[in-house]
Amino acid sequence: MNTKVLKQNRFVIIMAGGRGERFWPVSRKKTPKQLITLLEGRSFLQQAVDRVLPLVPFKNIYIITNAEQSKEVRRQLPKLPKENVVAEPVGRDTCAAVALGAAIVGARSVDAVMAVLPADHVIPAPKAFQRVLTDAFEVAQRTRVIVTIGIPPTEPATGYGYIHVGESIPVSLGAKEYKTKISRVQRFVEKPNQEKAQEYIDSGEYCWNAGMFIWSYQTIMEGLELHCSELAEASKRWLVASTKSRLDRVLAKEYPAIKKISIDFALLEKAKNVVVAAGDFAWDDLGAWTALARHLKPDGAGNCAVADLVQVDSARNIVFDARTKNRTTIALVGITDSIIVQTDDSTLVAHKSQAQKIKDLVHQLGESKTHKKLV
Repeated sequence: MNTKVLKQNRFVIIMAGGRGERFWPVSRKKTPKQLITLLEGRSFLQQAVDRVLPLVPFKNIYIITNAEQSKEVRRQLPKLPKENVVAEPVGRDTCAAVALGAAIVGARSVDAVMAVLPADHVIPAPKAFQRVLTDAFEVAQRTRVIVTIGIPPTEPATGYGYIHVGESIPVSLGAKEYKTKISRVQRFVEKPNQEKAQEYIDSGEYCWNAGMFIWSYQTIMEGLELHCSELAEASKRWLVASTKSRLDRVLAKEYPAIKKISIDFALLEKAKNVVVAAGDFAWDDLGAWTALARHLKPDGAGNCAVADLVQVDSARNIVFDARTKNRTTIALVGITDSIIVQTDDSTLVAHKSQAQKIKDLVHQLGESKTHKKLV
């Protein structure tokens, strides 16, 4: 099959419905983490689309988001066909979104292969990522397997799920040699404590679960039918509705009653046909403001700034000025290990050790009549 035909039959579903509360005050309900610009002058969603465009045509990229964010998604991706931005009526976790994505792709081609990717990851070397994704597409096209991309761990992180990697899979006789190592998955494990994470690192048998999946339409439907029949039946109904341009109405009626469950729990941890492609590329899910420092050049005192920063006796701070107009100098004296973020209507000052509690702050703001508008 030639490259042009392959591209036409490959699809990418980008999940873009999260809230990203830990990046407040830049991140808001209508413009969450995936829609804000922190690096490279492009939002995380725009970068996610940029990374896959060499592999699939624009018309084969679909964004699954929600009603609050769909308008901004369309504004940021003006070349994307309007119907390729699909808004969930309510959030029902990733299994429902996968079933919805399968229905949309299946309406185009039941012989398709699709990748399901997050919208908010940082991948500084897109060509290395594209090589792995290309091999994953080919594996999923050739055999009835679920492919996940695993990231080699660089530290005993407790914020990620892990994949226990099994034996490598030999290439079939006469088949093209993959540049990416493909292995069987022994099991998925949930976010571990520090001691267990260190054990995983020391064993050399585990990788991080980055939440990137590639499968054929036939494979994902077989998996849903076997392990999550209710969503398989819903996906078939949505496929029919999609071909008749009635998808929005059907989703509005059915989606709120769908069981809320992740694709990991519903399918991946039960399926016996899961393989992992080694994601040998730089990767970061950028879960909090503190992670931004990994992608910015520090000054002599370790301060990382996207701002007009002047400091005296201040070290290891993260300073971000999101204002587009009327920027002013941010001056620090004797401030260490802090996060300072300035927007047009808010200022955040937090100790780096408390970065995860920004989510609690957002909840508190949302309950206040005075400050609810800031969420």
